[in-house]
Amino acid sequence: METLQAYFENKGALIQQALRSLMEEMSEVPDRLRESMSYSLLAGGKRLRPLLVLATSEALGGDEKQALPFACAVEMIHTYSLIHDDLPAMDNDDYRRGRLTNHKVFGDAMAILAGDALLTKAFGIMASAAKEAGMSADSALSLIEEASIRAGAEGMVGGQVKDILGENQQLTLEELQSIHRSKTGDLLTLSVRMGALVANAQPDQLSALTKYAERLGLAFQIQDDILDIVGDKDKLGKPVGSDEEKHKSTYPALLGLEESRRWVKRLAAEAKELVLHEGIWAERLIQIADFLVTREQ
Repeated sequence: METLQAYFENKGALIQQALRSLMEEMSEVPDRLRESMSYSLLAGGKRLRPLLVLATSEALGGDEKQALPFACAVEMIHTYSLIHDDLPAMDNDDYRRGRLTNHKVFGDAMAILAGDALLTKAFGIMASAAKEAGMSADSALSLIEEASIRAGAEGMVGGQVKDILGENQQLTLEELQSIHRSKTGDLLTLSVRMGALVANAQPDQLSALTKYAERLGLAFQIQDDILDIVGDKDKLGKPVGSDEEKHKSTYPALLGLEESRRWVKRLAAEAKELVLHEGIWAERLIQIADFLVTREQ
């Protein structure tokens, strides 16, 4: 079995090529809009969400070709959210993944429209991919409905709103967890569930994988909070210390740095335990959970 780093590199290259092909197929899109969309979508990054789609499908013996378009769709949703998060009206960030943010290159209006276009395209890709995979109408509609909930007002977007409203306030741990289950966790959970559903997961498998993803999402966010304090700006590709500057409640602020690190380890351990049963080939998913505990970017 290849190392996790090799897996990330190989699958990352596969995802990158698939995303590039999707952009090249959009010949009727205005050039400036397609350039703005591609600028952020093809900028690299960890590709954790699409990798989770592929790794989960693989863990259940699914077809990678059928899972790949769904992986691309979830990365489009994630990229749209980053473009909008970076805008002056939101986080007002100048750098993302080591280079200027979208609005700094293309302007605010084009960045907004590029995000809108990526989000909309993602749902079209899911619909086409479900048809190609031979999914039943009920299964396809349920998957797309779930994507709209987890990416929308009840999920990621709602979490972002709660995060904005929580600035300059001392949130409780429960309130902070509620924000991050939606803002960060819902899209990670969608990624895992998408890979499972495309691979025809059994109910017990889907339940275990969902709980795995929920713990993974919280561990990921706590590690993000930790890296905003102790991370290396060059490795992260963005400035550190922004949470404190914006007076945001974080896990280290509420729990302390060492206790936050213990939480990450505990959540990762729980996530790994959940996928050791139910006929899931879990080795890759376990490696990804371990990666989240030690990652530096």
